[in-house]
Amino acid sequence: MTITFPQPIADYYAADRDKDSDAVAQCFTEDATIVDERQTFRGREAIRQWNANASARFDYSVDPYALTEAGKTVRVTARVAGNFPGSPVDLRYVFELDGELIQRLEIVP
Repeated sequence: MTITFPQPIADYYAADRDKDSDAVAQCFTEDATIVDERQTFRGREAIRQWNANASARFDYSVDPYALTEAGKTVRVTARVAGNFPGSPVDLRYVFELDGELIQRLEIVP
């Protein structure tokens, strides 16, 4: 099944796949927030560092298989596999969009 993502989310997954933390950060607004593993990261620099740390610690792949949209909120369910404890795992990525950028992302099991 092919999923068609809103452009900011397609850009996010492409940059993450390419392990390009600078490009990941540019997918977000200046004051964006990410919540992942019970930690909160605010602003593009924190987001860039969050992604760089994850890419340095683990080799992983993300395979999105479901998407639902409700207004500015987009929920993506993906199988994440790699060399981390508990792999593989299905995660929900809850994106909140602000125009052509991501304002908030929460990643939950």
